[in-house]
Amino acid sequence: MKIRVDRIWSDEDVTISEIFIDDEFFCHGLEDEYRAEKVPDETRIPLGEYAITLRTVGGFHQRYLSRFPDLHQGMLWVRDVPGFTYILIHIGNTEDDTSGCLLLGVADFPGKRVLYSARTYQRFYAQVWEAARDDDLTIEFQDLDRE
Repeated sequence: MKIRVDRIWSDEDVTISEIFIDDEFFCHGLEDEYRAEKVPDETRIPLGEYAITLRTVGGFHQRYLSRFPDLHQGMLWVRDVPGFTYILIHIGNTEDDTSGCLLLGVADFPGKRVLYSARTYQRFYAQVWEAARDDDLTIEFQDLDRE
């Protein structure tokens, strides 16, 4: 299974993307801004394709396990991102919520946020978690906003 993140708009604070699962549009995403050199907690994920697995330790995992006990099996962990550690796909609405991770929701143009993040995350997670568990989930980031 493949997730594709097409970054379609960005400014000095935030990046908005369209997210596809196996080439079908699913939702919007929000990340930090593009930077040529990484600034911790303020830089979006570099271009490329990465594996996603489940991370079953840490604070996010414990919070989501309590919040979604019938759904949560582990955090969606974007693996082996150069210069980054513990990049997750999770709930949030603005750049203050991301710290380099990918947030899911419905873009609020012209605002710099995504809405309905928890609901969107639950639907997304239900579709992809088994592929992550089975080491059969990848994510590709494309910079259409910089072409």
